[in-house]
Amino acid sequence: MKGENPLNLLNRSFRYELPTDIVFGVNTVEQLPIHIKALKGSKVFIVTDPGVVQAGILDKVTSILGEQEISYEVFSEVDREPDVHTIIRATEQAKLVQADLVIGVGGGSSLDAAKAIAVMVKNEGVVTQYAGLNQIPNAGIPLICIPTTSGTGSEVTIWCVISDKANHRKHPIGGKVLAPTLAVCDPALTLTLPASITAATGLDALTHALECYVNKITQPISMALARESMRLIAKSLRTAVTQGDHLEARSDMMIASTMAAMAFNPTRLGLAHALAMPLGGKYNIPHGMVNAIVLPQVMEYNLISNLEAFKEIAEIFGENTEGLSLREAAALSIKAIRQLNQDIGIPAGLREYGVSEDDLDEIAEEGMESGNILVNPRKAGPEDLKEIVRRSI
Repeated sequence: MKGENPLNLLNRSFRYELPTDIVFGVNTVEQLPIHIKALKGSKVFIVTDPGVVQAGILDKVTSILGEQEISYEVFSEVDREPDVHTIIRATEQAKLVQADLVIGVGGGSSLDAAKAIAVMVKNEGVVTQYAGLNQIPNAGIPLICIPTTSGTGSEVTIWCVISDKANHRKHPIGGKVLAPTLAVCDPALTLTLPASITAATGLDALTHALECYVNKITQPISMALARESMRLIAKSLRTAVTQGDHLEARSDMMIASTMAAMAFNPTRLGLAHALAMPLGGKYNIPHGMVNAIVLPQVMEYNLISNLEAFKEIAEIFGENTEGLSLREAAALSIKAIRQLNQDIGIPAGLREYGVSEDDLDEIAEEGMESGNILVNPRKAGPEDLKEIVRRSI
């Protein structure tokens, strides 16, 4: 209901479901053979990307499997933004080796690709034909996701995003059949992550938590998860960026990322993510970086729709709201996020990626197709989206 407090349970019903089991902790990746055997996996198909290979993380995973004589095949050609043709090629390879379990190792791109491959082994056609929610008819084979970044939360979500680079489009695909069977969240795997990627993925996690926290269909479980996620990010993102080997900060960021994803899984997000799809697809901007740059402008647009929530966000990020009006206190949340962006080296605008006002109509049109538009706390039309992007350039 309009204007309803999401914590007022007298007038509200909701459903919360998390299909994925989660194992969290330093060096938990070493328990991988136990989980594979529990899922009756005998022919494992590992999906990853060149960065994970270069960082030595793939070698760590394969050596663990090798010690237990677990048969595996590796596909390590996932693009930064996984392309539909990559998914087709990898799925064919998985079928050829008769894989009965998929392991995704990497950031959001590798995990999203692993999700798509795991389901397409059991479905016909091309994965992008199932864009939208609950369009995939058949469940896939078991899937274990091992995140090596702290941002997308793809290890626990029911969504994957697959690009059609030939047409400069990104396709969100959702459904419970895409949810990983198990997430193995080992913060030690993020210790060598470069500062720039730590910053961009950390802001992606923050955008997940913040957009979930203020949107129209949030509910108490999601709000609690999102609030704690934001608290951990406020506490530890700067440290994780500037001291990459700080294990406590890395652990805080990994659980914050996972919790943010658990929060938005049933609620979706808002305008930042609606715009991230067309902007990222057209200009090849990393997803987390798009969110980081447009988030302050989205917050400014949404501010009047949920002043109480934005005041709470300001306080989570250490702003002193004592003696201020509600509007003044809420506005400090925008100041706090802009300062965070500046501190961790996020570019000031989209201009660095070649974004031009000439493309605003196209970006807004595609952005309006997102389901995130419907749950944003303030109603938005194409002109509003264009203005947010214009101010973000």
